[in-house]
Amino acid sequence: MLLKHYFLPKIAHSSYMLAGKKTCAVIDPRRDVDFYIDEARAQGVTITHILETHLHADFISGHMDLAEKTGALIYAPKSAGCKFNHIPLSEGDILEIEDMQLEVLEVPGHTPEHIAYVVTDKSRGDSPVGVFAGDVLFVGDVGRPDLFPDIADELAGKLYHSLHDKLLKLPDFCEVYPAHGAGSLCGRSMGAKWRSTIGYERRYNPVLQLKDKKEFIRSLTTEMPPAPDHFSRCSDINRSGPQLVSKLPVIQELRPPDFLDRMHSPDTTLLDVRSYAAFSGFHISGSWHLDLNGNFPTFAGWVLPADKDIILVSDTFEGGMEAVTWARRVGVDRITSFLKGGMVAWATDGQKSDHIHLVSTEMLYERINGQADMVLVDTRAPAEFADSHIAGAINIPAPDLRTRYRELHPEKPTYVICSTGNRSSLAASILKQHGFKEVYNVAGGMTGYSAAGHAKQCNVCVNPHGPRLPASLLQS
Repeated sequence: MLLKHYFLPKIAHSSYMLAGKKTCAVIDPRRDVDFYIDEARAQGVTITHILETHLHADFISGHMDLAEKTGALIYAPKSAGCKFNHIPLSEGDILEIEDMQLEVLEVPGHTPEHIAYVVTDKSRGDSPVGVFAGDVLFVGDVGRPDLFPDIADELAGKLYHSLHDKLLKLPDFCEVYPAHGAGSLCGRSMGAKWRSTIGYERRYNPVLQLKDKKEFIRSLTTEMPPAPDHFSRCSDINRSGPQLVSKLPVIQELRPPDFLDRMHSPDTTLLDVRSYAAFSGFHISGSWHLDLNGNFPTFAGWVLPADKDIILVSDTFEGGMEAVTWARRVGVDRITSFLKGGMVAWATDGQKSDHIHLVSTEMLYERINGQADMVLVDTRAPAEFADSHIAGAINIPAPDLRTRYRELHPEKPTYVICSTGNRSSLAASILKQHGFKEVYNVAGGMTGYSAAGHAKQCNVCVNPHGPRLPASLLQS
């Protein structure tokens, strides 16, 4: 038995290859699948099984592309009602891959249709060696049940039983192979390790210490981080079967005049993926800004309009294609073209541009303590804001400004801050789209502001994946 692990940063997705001597399975594959094929070739094995634990909400799965390229069979939960050719699986089903046996457990809770695969290496013994737990059990956390708000309490109750009556019945030495790690929004605060054991999680996972079912449900339906917009789309796309990557649009390079013509189409929106410093210096008016160096895919799926074609501005051709790959991983498939030569070509062609004021944390401190009439918007998540913030700041998370910009005055100087400058640059681009005239982005964000000694260090910003339960629960 050979187990290979693949971690995709930004969306913090883990996928796996489980191989014998001649054949192998790929579990929860990402959308761009060629590297699985290359790895199988390097190991001298054939991909025969594609195993899905559930309908992933935060990314587009690669099951259709991998099946099309290898001829492998797709296995998925029967209760998911998948609309593509697959083998449906239910509680107690057994898969045999050479000397390895995979038993299916139905473990709903994170999603209604979730299953896990318990692996036994028959060449070594009859006890389970590991479990592909999907998004039910993580390192230091469990899957969130609130992605389905109407049935969140019901799913949290099912998750309690899936964990305590099924997964925690496995031997302590049984390894846990989750589908996500630190940085994913499929849980509240996952650990940075990519695997654990049942025994270690039983003892040290803070959520599993909540033995009372009511407290467990309250914990997982209270003060959860916001769920991005694409979470409600990706599950349905994965159920239907994502469009093959080979069938997606060929990306065009457009010179400035042609790019300008494309911009004027009502079915088109403009995305700039350069650094926030470059975007602040000059950009095309009306652009969305998502720094490719930040958590680009999560926010691309979260804020970009799903009903429009997207034209792209990047520093280089390679950067533009990297953005396309990341966007497709979260179901943003309508990127059609990008600006040939980038903003340098735009400027030398004599086209109009806009800018955002980029200020240091010291400049912000001086303005706050002066007499300037200004508004400060903290664009971080509520948990970050609650941990530490600047007095007088208004907390509106960056994605929420798409609608909540109406709470602000477009004529007043508006300063936006996050933990570093990336999210606040997205916020600044949204405000500019809605006619705000004087917008300032704070470089370095609250990290720089606290480093300069002007505020308490934000523990959530410094350690975003540490154990966290709702304050209301901790006080009970």
